[in-house]
Amino acid sequence: WWAAVHGYNHPVLNTAVKEQLDNCAHVMFGGLTHRPAVALCEALVHIAPGKDISRVFLCDSGSVSVEVGIKLALQYWQAQGLRKKTKLIALRGGYHGDTFGAMAVCDPVNGMHAQLFPDALPQHLFASRPQSRFENSSLMHPLSTKTKDESIVVLENLIAEHASEVAALILEPIVQGAGGMWFYDPEILRRAQTACREHDILLIADEIATGFGRTGKYLFASQHADLEPDIVCIGKALTGGYLSMAACLATDRVALTDNDHAPPLMHGPTFMANPLCSAVAAASLDLLTSPDYDWVTRVASIEEGLRSGLAPCTEHPAVADVRVLGGIGVIQLKSAHHDHNRIAHSLIRRGVWLRSFRDLIYTMPPFIIDQDDLNHLTSAICSA
Repeated sequence: WWAAVHGYNHPVLNTAVKEQLDNCAHVMFGGLTHRPAVALCEALVHIAPGKDISRVFLCDSGSVSVEVGIKLALQYWQAQGLRKKTKLIALRGGYHGDTFGAMAVCDPVNGMHAQLFPDALPQHLFASRPQSRFENSSLMHPLSTKTKDESIVVLENLIAEHASEVAALILEPIVQGAGGMWFYDPEILRRAQTACREHDILLIADEIATGFGRTGKYLFASQHADLEPDIVCIGKALTGGYLSMAACLATDRVALTDNDHAPPLMHGPTFMANPLCSAVAAASLDLLTSPDYDWVTRVASIEEGLRSGLAPCTEHPAVADVRVLGGIGVIQLKSAHHDHNRIAHSLIRRGVWLRSFRDLIYTMPPFIIDQDDLNHLTSAICSA
């Protein structure tokens, strides 16, 4: 899922795994350290969104990264003696993972977990889904980008009203992924950050799906708005799709909270900072950021190809919207009641595998895709 940014069987990543396997496959990260993890953490701090991000907690998956981020936020306020700040604010249409803490900040009405565990999850606060689109991201509604957006006012009021009990605002910058593949205006992020700073609320940027260049122009979606998050969750493309690994990044202010009010962060995954994962993640980052790879040009080319290739879908009577941003292409249908199996088999017959859900058919191609394959992909989608 949205992870193999370099495609499959990449020689650079293969070599990184093989060489590390011959050296050390795993060692506990409690009281010990190793070069692959150190190199990876240094690289992540160097490229992280926000100039004050300086600490890295390596973990197993994106959901766990969110759990760690929530724990960090709660323990930060405990360390300040403010134990009532235990609530979170999230956005409708958001998705943050499948573990319990993460599920609790997913959309509580239309989210995939909403009907399953409503009485078991912690209760948090939710603002409206952002309505203002990312400029020119829609092929069918290009003039709707700067419509008046009351959702940011709702969010600002929610922050102001509940500041005494809220530990953090958590959101997916620019792109709400599995909650609807929705692209929204960076100005919403800027105003959200201002409100958080004014009312002493931490800001958690969930970059699990958006990080490492997927939205184009910047390595992280937060950078579209010059966001300075207190906590950043990353995963998915971190290892180039080879092994399961994620990370929670934080500022010194948030991470270093050990005092009489709160102990150090109580979280220790068995396979934290696994050397195989660390080695391939570091190799993936080296590859992605190398001048010869030129990911910015690659993603810009993918965006151009998606725009031109998916344009015919705008004329289809069943299509409500076509959206493209960076390396993400989305077809939104007018109805969520369609035959996913029929769409899947139609694509498979054309040599394409995509997984549609609800009212969406979407694609997030690897950055190494060439023009012929991209044309084949978009043609198959339009024919499905």
